[in-house]
Amino acid sequence: MPPSSTTTVAASFTAIFLLLTTSSASPASRPRPFKKIYAFGDSYTDTGNTASASGPNAFTYVSNLPYGRTFFHHPTNRYSDGRLVIDFVAESLSLPYVPPYHNRKADTSFGVNYAVAGSTAIPYGFFVKNNLTLDIQPQTLQTQLAWFSKTLEGHKCKNTKSTPNECKAVFGDALIWVGEIGANDYAYTVGSSALLNKGAKYVVVEGLPTTGCLTLSMALASESDRDDMGCVGSLNKQSYDHNTILQTKIQDLRKKYPQTVIVYADYWNAYRSVIKNAPRLGFKELYKVCCGSGGSPYNFDILATCGSQSSSSCQDPGQYINWDGVHLTEAMNKVVYESFLKGGFTHPPFGYVLSSKESSG
Repeated sequence: MPPSSTTTVAASFTAIFLLLTTSSASPASRPRPFKKIYAFGDSYTDTGNTASASGPNAFTYVSNLPYGRTFFHHPTNRYSDGRLVIDFVAESLSLPYVPPYHNRKADTSFGVNYAVAGSTAIPYGFFVKNNLTLDIQPQTLQTQLAWFSKTLEGHKCKNTKSTPNECKAVFGDALIWVGEIGANDYAYTVGSSALLNKGAKYVVVEGLPTTGCLTLSMALASESDRDDMGCVGSLNKQSYDHNTILQTKIQDLRKKYPQTVIVYADYWNAYRSVIKNAPRLGFKELYKVCCGSGGSPYNFDILATCGSQSSSSCQDPGQYINWDGVHLTEAMNKVVYESFLKGGFTHPPFGYVLSSKESSG
């Protein structure tokens, strides 16, 4: 994720969707509402497509401990101390963790994760043309869609008109998870031929979180720029405005594709709810990073981030929201996941999605 622009921090997020039934049956005996997941996004969703050598320059130690220490007990190239939201999504659907596209040996029968840390919606050529290539990931969302197209080619799915049966086999029981980037780019992506025109039936579109609450934002912005959450007000307003536009675009797509269930995941208000209820949720540190360097108030130094020789990590990541200054702890990822399930931060609610899936067979 580029450290030179806090507004671009929002482009490095990813991922929220969980579907659970209210049946008393055990997860093992409960029929799976979805049989596979296709995920797109950036470092918040990336389960291994980037590593220390290929990820964002500001966070060059993702392949080393303490990344991954909490749950996996070893680094997995996830930008957290443990599981991401997409991992909790897979668990809730009784599915294996979604393997990264670059893992050619992985079993892809339950889906593929195309997310790339630092990925942007704007094509890489734009940054080259404007001399803005510092720390910009060349593999954009368009790259991810190209990878996805190759997957579809392997299933002989071209589009719903020429290969309806083949595409139905791909999308009928698939959950599509699309990470957030830019409002117009986002809407284009969701409505592109790579997804809706090829038969995607269940799509989750994630809004931006309160990007002004990330440690990187807090450390770089003026202390006079704060809102009622104690975060960078200008950035949070920017994210909020982005989400307003995004929801309008999603509504337009719902009208254009009435047979597709498009869910908006309200990450902004979910994150805000965590900040406002932090003590009850077990969080003692709202802005200070668990893994970093530099001491108070944020323990964050962009030149010595998590995993560097001068950094250290806290004893209990579960008390922290921020893991390394940009990415979240497993504890925060889990609370966000639960917020979407129990807090009503998705539109339409999950019950509607499940009932739509059940009625369609």
